[in-house]
Amino acid sequence: MPSKPFSSKPLALLYPFLAIVLWAGNVIVSRLSAHAIGPQAITFYRLVLAIGLMSLFVGLPAWRNRAVLWRHLGEFAVLGFLAMCLFQSLSYLAAGSTTATNMAVFTALSPLLTVALSAAMLGERPTFGMVGGGILSIVGIVYLVSAGDLGSLVRDGVHPGDALMLLAGLVYALYSVLLKRWNLPVSGWQSTYMQALCSLAVMFPALLATPAPLRALNPETLPLIAYAGCAASVVLPVLWIRGVEQLGPSRCAIFLNLLPVFTALAAIVMLGEPIRSHHVIGGGLVLTGVIAAQLLKRPLGRRAVAAEEG
Repeated sequence: MPSKPFSSKPLALLYPFLAIVLWAGNVIVSRLSAHAIGPQAITFYRLVLAIGLMSLFVGLPAWRNRAVLWRHLGEFAVLGFLAMCLFQSLSYLAAGSTTATNMAVFTALSPLLTVALSAAMLGERPTFGMVGGGILSIVGIVYLVSAGDLGSLVRDGVHPGDALMLLAGLVYALYSVLLKRWNLPVSGWQSTYMQALCSLAVMFPALLATPAPLRALNPETLPLIAYAGCAASVVLPVLWIRGVEQLGPSRCAIFLNLLPVFTALAAIVMLGEPIRSHHVIGGGLVLTGVIAAQLLKRPLGRRAVAAEEG
């Protein structure tokens, strides 16, 4: 079988690259929405828009496959609640009391958290990268949230937004592990579509409970909802899925480490957020730890296991 031309490889790299650019934009949208619209409201509206767009190309195949989809409705509901309700709401809520750069660093931590939860829940053997990278990332997170002054954690505690983003990262890691554990027999788009439908049912009561001023649609909130529902919820997954198809999940995951960089640049230009030394040092330690976990995949205790098998 003839190999793909070399020129196609750089083009394939554009898919995850552009996906991360859009993801960074979504972090900026979260910050802009913090005081303009309630977390539950923007989560609900983005789901409505995303479902409407996905229905154009997923609705009919999903209807034809409804017998299979119905059997896994419980799993879709759990996955949708974790990724599209809880994770998104926590992220929007966190945006009110932390910086866009901090949000991006905590989001980039998700692959490492996923590896750790996989070891705990799926019995996967811990690796040297997971342990060493985990320690390095913890040091980086502590340095980041303390702004380089470790004593401030004792005096003032952790900022609510940082704690919420760490919780959001754990939620998304749990989502990733369950997605792998259940391995549902449907396409990625149909799974996402069903998760969104289930999430919409959950977020509707939350929307009604949101005070009227925080769920209003106006010239300030409509562009934020449009970006979140279209660019971040539909275009971004299309680019990411294409990247995974051509490059593989491991190579695409490396691009997630660019998220804090792009977000920081956007935050400087669009939000006027300053980048301090603790962002560079703490964020750098976190990303180094995440990269180590992705690249150093040798299991711990391999020699002992080999000796026992021998």
